[in-house]
Amino acid sequence: MPAPVRITLFNHKGGVGKTTLTASIAFALAEMGKSVLLVDSDPQCNLTSYLLADDLVDELLNESDGPGGHTIWSALKPVSDGDRAARVVKPMPVGHIALLPGDIRLSGFEETLNESWVGCFRRRLGALYATSSISTLVSALDAQHGYDFVFFDSGPNIGPLNRVLLLDSDYFIVPVACDLFSVRALATLGQAIGTWMKDADTVAAIAPDDVPLLRAKPALLGYIPQRFRVYGQMMAKEASSSLREIKRRIHDDVACVLRRHDEQLAPSPSKDPILGQVKDLASLVQVAQREGVPMWECSGGTPAQRSEVKRVFLRLANRLEAVGTTHEYGD
Repeated sequence: MPAPVRITLFNHKGGVGKTTLTASIAFALAEMGKSVLLVDSDPQCNLTSYLLADDLVDELLNESDGPGGHTIWSALKPVSDGDRAARVVKPMPVGHIALLPGDIRLSGFEETLNESWVGCFRRRLGALYATSSISTLVSALDAQHGYDFVFFDSGPNIGPLNRVLLLDSDYFIVPVACDLFSVRALATLGQAIGTWMKDADTVAAIAPDDVPLLRAKPALLGYIPQRFRVYGQMMAKEASSSLREIKRRIHDDVACVLRRHDEQLAPSPSKDPILGQVKDLASLVQVAQREGVPMWECSGGTPAQRSEVKRVFLRLANRLEAVGTTHEYGD
């Protein structure tokens, strides 16, 4: 059975719609018959709150520290307590999607990962196992259920947790808002990923044999501009100006950093790796989140708006399916 394609939607700037984008792409892939595991790896639990009813989320969080817990923290708690292996928990079914629920307690696991990263440079076995614990957990879940895609929903920061998620991913996608803040954030994003890959190479070179290591080859799949306003079928002037600068920064500050590490980790310089555009969807997002359904199935908006948003996300899902089939960049 082929391994699933692991993807992180990553931008340490908040407010760019990562969670809604992650859920919507997963819903679209599921409609195409793909098996998808969503890993809510953001301690804010926004993805879990979107997909599950409030009373179920409260129950999961209340029980997550015990032996019957079913959140990502329930799985990782043994590692935090000093064990080498995570406990494999059963993902929650959400329609045709599987969800490993998030947990506020995951923020404490970041401290474990921070200490473990330092320990990796000292060849400490416990540190190496802890650093790769989320990766091995996902592999164990895939061995049980078999997935085509795994998506990590990351938090808005450059920290130890996001480091292991990126280094475990085959690809990452950068959601961006068409504003000055997103433009500025791209420089530090590229620097962080470049540093993480160099450090991971150092760890791999000195690590003992037969210990689990992160793949540490996250390729830039592309970027997705979101939440821009449209006038007369055209992007607003200010957003259009920001988008031109974002395209330049994606090339200079992200793709070039990746190519210096490995030419295969970014599209060719002549290619604009834009995967699609998601305009401001007004109330559709809020209604869909409240109802826990895809935006094209919610009660908000008009039939035309829901039909349009479905086309947008099915188009994105088709792009990802092509990558999943070939593990290469499409046209």
